[in-house]
Amino acid sequence: MSALFAFLHHLAAFALVAALAIEFVLLKGELTMASARKIALADLAFGIAAGIVLAVGLLRVFYFEKGADYYAHSAPFIAKMALFAIVAVLSIYPTVQFLSWRKALKQRQVPIVDERKLHAIRSIIHWELATTVLLILCAALMARGIAYFG
Repeated sequence: MSALFAFLHHLAAFALVAALAIEFVLLKGELTMASARKIALADLAFGIAAGIVLAVGLLRVFYFEKGADYYAHSAPFIAKMALFAIVAVLSIYPTVQFLSWRKALKQRQVPIVDERKLHAIRSIIHWELATTVLLILCAALMARGIAYFG
């Protein structure tokens, strides 16, 4: 069962990164109705993947791996959770913006978004991706027992 939950955790994490990368790439081009729909869909996939990563990760911590006490004393695990929280907070602004596009998309119109706002969204997604890379580093350190104190 532990291997199944590890697989689900990694699969959801890869989906999360893929969704962010898709958003980032699509936002570099001209915003069209098709690209806006794809961005909104990728953001939905990102949110679902993040929820699965968190839920499965917590199940692994409490039921399928070394136990909460072990992880509570792991600096990389604590950093990993903090970085995950940072990505979650960073994702709020882009998600709110993408949700605001719904009305225009339902009316088969391209959402009107000024260039400054698009730049801000792209920058935030860039930071989300960079933070996720650090999170993956922490996961590798954690898995190897590095920087364990207790």
